[in-house]
Amino acid sequence: MSAVYSAFANFIQALGGIVGGIMNSVLAIFQAFLALVKALLSGVFQVGQAILKLGADLTQDVVGFVFANFFLILVLGGGYYLYSTRQGARTSIKKRV
Repeated sequence: MSAVYSAFANFIQALGGIVGGIMNSVLAIFQAFLALVKALLSGVFQVGQAILKLGADLTQDVVGFVFANFFLILVLGGGYYLYSTRQGARTSIKKRV
């Protein structure tokens, strides 16, 4: 009878090991996802800092200030153009009768 108890104890121990391994895998995936999000946010903030530094460097003198304004108008105009062309592609054209 003790052999049956020993077999069940080994079986339960093996199931516990499997469940523990699965839980460790799930936690490792969650940790990797958090590391990815952290790296992405860090990259976005670094790009933002680089853009702000570029703007500060460009506006050091009057010529830089004028150039920065033209550059800003170009960026905003390009963004508006991309936005309007993508929105225009999404809306359906209704025929008037």
